[in-house]
Amino acid sequence: MISDRANETRVIRTALPADAQAIADLHFRARSTYYPDGIPDDGTDWLAVWQGAIARPKAHVLCLLDQGRIVALASFRTPEGEPAETVKLFQFHVDPDHWRSGLGTALHAACLEQWRADGRRTAVLDVHVDNERAQAFYVRQGWVAEPADGSHHLEMRLVVTGE
Repeated sequence: MISDRANETRVIRTALPADAQAIADLHFRARSTYYPDGIPDDGTDWLAVWQGAIARPKAHVLCLLDQGRIVALASFRTPEGEPAETVKLFQFHVDPDHWRSGLGTALHAACLEQWRADGRRTAVLDVHVDNERAQAFYVRQGWVAEPADGSHHLEMRLVVTGE
């Protein structure tokens, strides 16, 4: 895993089991911004999902703390049935109060560092079709959209290269 990254007030580190509630809360706040009628209640226990993601072997959950508070997160692993050279970014969220502050770019750079260290060649993700802000962020980071298939999510791909 990448070493912790820190500056005077910010740290990027692997999520700990004790972080699950704060991560679930951040996930809810971020997702709420692109569901104008509210997040659909499909019965998912997001706290349990995040606890599982943090504990899952061969998966990574990174969190970015600013002055001790989790303000951004990323969750990724090799998707089922895919080659080991592929990594899927399952979740990537920045607290809406911190958008356009460079936190997403810093966290994305940490993800890239880990993917390179793990020998990944390709990264994939799905982003909600109505989340144009996130789509623009990913494009700025070098991601390319796959042809739309009419679903609620847009697939994007990134070639992971060495620096």
